[in-house]
Amino acid sequence: MEFRPCIDIHNGKVKQIVGGSLKDECNQARENFVSNQDAAFFAKLYKNAGLRGGHIIMLNASGSEFYEETRKQAFSALRAYPGGMQAGGGITPENAGSFLEAGASHVIVTSYVFRDGRIHYDRLKKMVAAVGKKHLVLDLSCKKTERGYLVVTDRWQRMTEERVEEALLDKLSGFCDEFLIHAVDVEGKAEGIEEELAVLLGQWGKMPMTYAGGVHSYEDLNLLCKLGQNHLNVTIGSALDLFGGNLHWESVLEFCGKQNRKME
Repeated sequence: MEFRPCIDIHNGKVKQIVGGSLKDECNQARENFVSNQDAAFFAKLYKNAGLRGGHIIMLNASGSEFYEETRKQAFSALRAYPGGMQAGGGITPENAGSFLEAGASHVIVTSYVFRDGRIHYDRLKKMVAAVGKKHLVLDLSCKKTERGYLVVTDRWQRMTEERVEEALLDKLSGFCDEFLIHAVDVEGKAEGIEEELAVLLGQWGKMPMTYAGGVHSYEDLNLLCKLGQNHLNVTIGSALDLFGGNLHWESVLEFCGKQNRKME
């Protein structure tokens, strides 16, 4: 299990929000933490620690009055750590190249390939043609329903009919290099992980996946490692000391390293 850092940007500020609270209308979100530091500060911190594979997420819609400032923050972070981080939020085949040129190792995509509640494979193929499979991460952030875990899009505001299960992971793995999966129901709440989802993902475990949502203690990290069969990487937001929480980020990095050595 690797620790994958994050930089979430909303209204031009690095912040942590409660996942289900984001609304495009009036650019609203329930905030857990707003940083006085810019995105490049965090990117340099991660670079100096040798942390790779983290993600920068732009949380404003492309039509938002704040989108340009959010995009500038993302670009500054990518330039501060060339090749070290992934970028997501409003990515299309038309603009993906600019993020890679700015320094992103991968672009992260959800909403572009999910339309009308389902995957549009013609759009997915167009994205792969634009950036290449090795530079594409698919975000399968999801919410639990009576039908299982369904993918949510448009900054976690719109449900789809696509269920996160082994068959879907098998199919989509042919188009991307990694998966990023936020457990939206617990994202930003720091109250524990989505255990059933961790089990499902760990049982599949055929390519790199980063789990996000609810981690707030070392017990959570232990549990995620166990349930995910050490197949899952982890990102931590609100519970991390960098974002006002109690978990020291360097201790988390050390903890994940120890878990990996145990599995060797």
